[in-house]
Amino acid sequence: MNSAQRGAGSARERLLDAASRLFYADGMVATGIDTITAEAGVAKMSLYNNFSSKQELMLAYIEARHQEWLGLYRARVQHAASPAEKVLAVFDAYVDHAEAAYEHGFRGCGLLNAAAELPVGSPGRDAVRQHKECVESILVEHLRAMTSEDVATDTAEHLSFLLEGAMSRAGLEGRSDRLLHARRIASTLLGAL
Repeated sequence: MNSAQRGAGSARERLLDAASRLFYADGMVATGIDTITAEAGVAKMSLYNNFSSKQELMLAYIEARHQEWLGLYRARVQHAASPAEKVLAVFDAYVDHAEAAYEHGFRGCGLLNAAAELPVGSPGRDAVRQHKECVESILVEHLRAMTSEDVATDTAEHLSFLLEGAMSRAGLEGRSDRLLHARRIASTLLGAL
């Protein structure tokens, strides 16, 4: 994104965009308010006019990442014809996330990276947990059309572990290969249901 594009939008949008880039690249704790406001091209007071605290900005970032992933998933699932294809659309959304153009390279799941920086019981960690539960519930919903409730629940948990492990490795390696492999494993598992 060039500086003209970064300057577009409301101060809130620019702050959230800047925070999103910086939090993902450098971490939330390491990224200071001054760095965010400079990147956004706004005065420091603009941050506090739009967010009551850095914590509120971090929560807005986590929510934006959740909505971003849901958008990737919805774009994929609309082309899925069968329940198995809908399950695989979840994997495809993770692949799309990994293959997005990141300014400083792909570093894995932005939400898990954020959660790793936050203390247990913090609102941000809870928001990340809710996102992961949402992904798993999407899997359960599609799997119910293929098998019993118990098998759907167990399989969704298994696929969630597969996704998260693959995402962790993909983040370490900076590319989507592990996620593509996880998708192939998931396809094989679905074929056995």
